[in-house]
Amino acid sequence: MLTVGVIGPEDVVQKVLAVGSGSATTRLTALPYRHEDDALDVVREARSGADALLFTGVVPHALAAAEGLLDRPAMYVPYSGATLLRALVELLRLGHDVSRISIDTLERREVTETLTEAKLPTEHVHVLPYRPGLTCQDLVDFHLAARDRKHTRVAITCLGSAFHVLDSTMHAVRLAPSRHSIRDTLQALVLAASAAHSGDAQVALGILDVPAQDAELAADLALLGGSLAHLPDGRRLVVTTRGVLEKASERFTRLPLLDALAARHPNAHVGFGLGRTAAEAESLARRAVNRARSVGAVAGVVSMQDDVDIVIDAGAGGAGQEASELSGPESLALLARRVGLHTQTLSRLRELVEAHPGEGLTAQAVADHLAVQQRTARRVLKRLERAGVAVPVGSERGEPVGRPRTVYRVLI
Repeated sequence: MLTVGVIGPEDVVQKVLAVGSGSATTRLTALPYRHEDDALDVVREARSGADALLFTGVVPHALAAAEGLLDRPAMYVPYSGATLLRALVELLRLGHDVSRISIDTLERREVTETLTEAKLPTEHVHVLPYRPGLTCQDLVDFHLAARDRKHTRVAITCLGSAFHVLDSTMHAVRLAPSRHSIRDTLQALVLAASAAHSGDAQVALGILDVPAQDAELAADLALLGGSLAHLPDGRRLVVTTRGVLEKASERFTRLPLLDALAARHPNAHVGFGLGRTAAEAESLARRAVNRARSVGAVAGVVSMQDDVDIVIDAGAGGAGQEASELSGPESLALLARRVGLHTQTLSRLRELVEAHPGEGLTAQAVADHLAVQQRTARRVLKRLERAGVAVPVGSERGEPVGRPRTVYRVLI
C-alpha cells in the first residue's frame, strides 16, 4: 500500500483527506502546518514515512523543491480552472463585481482562459503569478495596491496567511482546491509513485562469464539476494531486482561481485539487463555481457532500455572516488565507456563545469553548450547521475510558466 503525505494548512489538508480517502491501495497521512514558513520542516520530518508527497498548493511545493527536498514523487493541487471558476460563481451569486478583481499565485494565462470561457471581461483583472521568493507581505501589498490604484473590488488569494490579513481591509476570497482538482492530482501522483515502485521491482538478470568453475559464487551473490542458475553454454545466470542491484552497486558505480571475480580469475565479465519482463531483461543481459567482453579482460556492464549501457570496471569506486580520479584524458575515456557517451561530449561538458566553478548545471545549460536538444541533455545528465558523477542538488524556475529545472552538481 502506498503512503501519501498531504502537506498544507490544516483545513485544506482535511478536505483532501475527505476527498481522497477510501482507496484500498493508498493511505493518506495528514501533515498540516500552521504557516507556509513551516512547510520545509514538515517535509523533512515526513519524507521517511511517505512514498509520495501531495501539496495542497504551489507555494509549499515550490519551497520544498528549491531546498532540494523532493526526493520522491511529489505534486501540488492546482487552483486554476474549476477552483477559480467556482469562486467566481460564488462571488456573482453574492452580488460582487467580478470584472474588477486581483488574483495572486495563478498564472495570467490560466486566469484569462478561465474568465474568457465563462464569458467574463478580463481588462480590469490584475494577476500576480507566483515566483520563488514571494512572501505573504508581497501578496498583500499587491492586492492593496490594485485596490488603491486600479480600483479592484475583490482580492482572490491562494495563501491562507495573506487572506487573514486582507480579510480585515477589503473583500477577500481564499481559494481552496476543488474536489475535481484534488481527485485528478491524487490519481496522477499515485500513478507516478506506483511507476517509481515498479521501477525498483524491475527484473534484473545477470550473466556471469568466467573461465572456470567457482565455488565461491554463491557467497559473492549474497549481497544481491538473488538466485543462481547454470546456462547451457556454461555461463551463470543471476536473477534479482533493479532495486536490490542498484543498492548493491551504489547506483551502478561499482560492483563488489566483479571485484571478487577479478581477484580469482584473469578474465571475468558480468552483464546485467534491466527490463519490464524476464525476456526483455535476458536480452539486455546478453547485450551487456557482450559489451563487457569488448571493454577488457575484467569488466561489467548494466544495460537498460533506450540503449543505455553503464560500464563498470573492477575496483571502480563511488562518486567521491570518481571526483578525485577523473582529471585527465584517460579518465574521461574510462568514464565515457562507463556511461556510453563520447569522450568529446564529456570533454566539452567539463569545459562547461570549469567555466562555472561552484555552480550547478541544468539541462538547458548543457543543451546550449553542447548544441543539442534539451531532452538529449537530460539523457546525458541522467547517465552521469547513474554513474555517480552528477548529483541533483536543487531546482530553479526558468520561464514564468513551466516546471522548475533540476540543478545538478557535476563532478568531472
